[in-house]
Amino acid sequence: MTPASSDDGSEHLLRELAPQVLGAVIRRFRDFAAAEDAVQEALVAAATQWPREGLPGNPGAWLIQVASRRMTDHLRSEMARRRRETAAALELDPVAPAPGTENATDQDDTLILLFMCCHEALTPSSAIALTLRAVGGLTTAEIANAFLVPEATMAQRISRAKNSIKASRVPFRLPTDQDRAQRLRAVLHVLYLIFNEGYTSSAGPYLQRCELSREAIRLTRAVHTLLPDDGEVAGLLALMLLTDARRAARTGPDGELIPLTKQARTLWDQEEISEGIALLTAALSKGSVGAYQLQAAIAAVHDEAARAEDTDWPQILALYELLKRMSDNPMVMLNHAIAAAMVHGPSAGLDLLNALDADGRLKGHHRLDAVRAHLLEMAGDQQAAIRHYRIAAGRTTSLPERDYLITQAARLRESATGPASAESAG
Repeated sequence: MTPASSDDGSEHLLRELAPQVLGAVIRRFRDFAAAEDAVQEALVAAATQWPREGLPGNPGAWLIQVASRRMTDHLRSEMARRRRETAAALELDPVAPAPGTENATDQDDTLILLFMCCHEALTPSSAIALTLRAVGGLTTAEIANAFLVPEATMAQRISRAKNSIKASRVPFRLPTDQDRAQRLRAVLHVLYLIFNEGYTSSAGPYLQRCELSREAIRLTRAVHTLLPDDGEVAGLLALMLLTDARRAARTGPDGELIPLTKQARTLWDQEEISEGIALLTAALSKGSVGAYQLQAAIAAVHDEAARAEDTDWPQILALYELLKRMSDNPMVMLNHAIAAAMVHGPSAGLDLLNALDADGRLKGHHRLDAVRAHLLEMAGDQQAAIRHYRIAAGRTTSLPERDYLITQAARLRESATGPASAESAG
């Protein structure tokens, strides 16, 4: 055993290992729900023991061994209670390595788990929710926030998805070409949501959860390796890289949010930008343009501007107008309103926000009030801007976003400055 570097380091390691360990346990025992419970118990045991006793030589194998023991206890309990063989559907995989062997995690099962969670037995929304829980490690509350639904509704959806996976007895292996094509759209969407939660956390004291965004990029690379000619896979990877390139500039010394217009662009990762643009250029050259490619193109326009004032907003507006035709997504409409304000003035953007009010899907969402506050500030209506900054601050569960919005309201209250540019979280 080697000493654990820190509680924080152990936490990040556990998050990275969790989907791989879950995949290995599902491979052996064929019971999604019970395996997830067993892995959660193993993670709790590790979080308690590792900081005190030090990291095991093979942390993944340690977790698999502990979770496998919990699963064995579960099976024995079920057999005793029911007094008949109920383990037929939960048999150990005869070709799987024994629990605790040193090479137990040499094979990364996360990609297989990803495609399994997006099985055709599930509705798209259930598949995405289950994958965010099992692969992304998001809490039920975080997933509910991403879907804009109550937490109780999401908990029921995830529970039904687990039961459907168990009933389908889907084999734990990479899908066939036909199955993969059917599941790909859900796979890409869930990777997109995992990245977004990592890039701008929906709740808590930190703006970013880098372990989530890194895992989303890693998994998207793996899918791109499987499907190198798919333009939307390349577009999604490009979008992630072009967005993640700004990570170091998005927060200040105390973790405070720095909006896109105020970021030190010398801190942006030029290697990620170059790779993202190369991926996007190759994908666009194939002729078929999808939503992820358009979003990547928007990110590229931002990244290629040396200064905020050099941003080609007319091009961004045109790209958002194309994207709106492909995607009935209220967040796309919200960003389109910002672009319209930057090109045609704040009144044009505010008119588009009124349409979003009538739509209702963003009712009560802090981003709608935050954008309205920015556009009202641009229009010179400082009192209304202050009011909406405060409303947005009261609705967000992200502490850095809340502090930023409160600071914006205080700034306007204390100083009657001229209209400011619209700012986003970058």
